Amino acid sequence: MTNVELVTRKLALVDEHVRRLRERRPAEVAAFRTDLLLQDAIALGLVVVVQESVDIALHIASDEGWELAPTYRDAFAVLAQHGVIDAPLATELGLVAQLRNRIAHGYASVDAERIWTELPGGIRSFEAFSRAIAKFLESIKAAPAP
Repeated sequence: MTNVELVTRKLALVDEHVRRLRERRPAEVAAFRTDLLLQDAIALGLVVVVQESVDIALHIASDEGWELAPTYRDAFAVLAQHGVIDAPLATELGLVAQLRNRIAHGYASVDAERIWTELPGGIRSFEAFSRAIAKFLESIKAAPAP
């Protein structure tokens, strides 16, 4: 059975970093393009949100005895296969996980404009993820003990 306390703590971190991302994103890409500290802060925030979300997905899958995903993208697909999140959300989260990989590994394909452009969709996806995980946790807490 899923460790509700652990997942709840991790979910709080996701929510906090999503809030920070939402607040930090400037209205204009020009402001973001010229502020290297802000770029670093947002890039790190994205890495944290994805990492904590993948950790949540992997903990749930492990605790529930489901298959373990070989990739970050697949971690979200496992949750979709078991009805925790829907398939379109799993796909969206998988795309943000790819962006996280490019940031974390220093791939040259990441630039300020791409992060600025993709951030609102990523925020919405992780807000939806958070709601779905909270609902899943509530269903566990409401279930009768075995």
